[in-house]
Amino acid sequence: DVQLIQTGGGSVQVGGSLRLSCSGSRANFEGSEAGWYRQSPGKGNECELISSIDDNGIRYYEESVKGRFTISQDNTQDNTKTVVHLQMNSLNFSDTAVYYCASGEKLYSHYVACKRVNGELEVWGQGTQVTVSS
Repeated sequence: DVQLIQTGGGSVQVGGSLRLSCSGSRANFEGSEAGWYRQSPGKGNECELISSIDDNGIRYYEESVKGRFTISQDNTQDNTKTVVHLQMNSLNFSDTAVYYCASGEKLYSHYVACKRVNGELEVWGQGTQVTVSS
């Protein structure tokens, strides 16, 4: 079930940067944790959590993206909408994947089935391809 809207992504050369954004109603994020997952080539429907941010601003980064990726969250002034960004710098070949945003009360699992709504993940974005080439 897709209720979050993703923008950004595309193709970039090694060492380049991209920014992903994920927007939805404030209700999808309030009191919850928002995460960015990626589905790497050859991994079937497995999505790996690479970064997350909760409503208190506490951030998580998977080891391979630490120091290169930055997650942030903005709310509109009327507090009706939230946008979660993932700034990706120093991209390398292993970052090539389909990237998804998702939200849930608390993200416990490092690996999940992409776009599956369960007790942990309540809403997903539609996914966006990121391709890093030489």
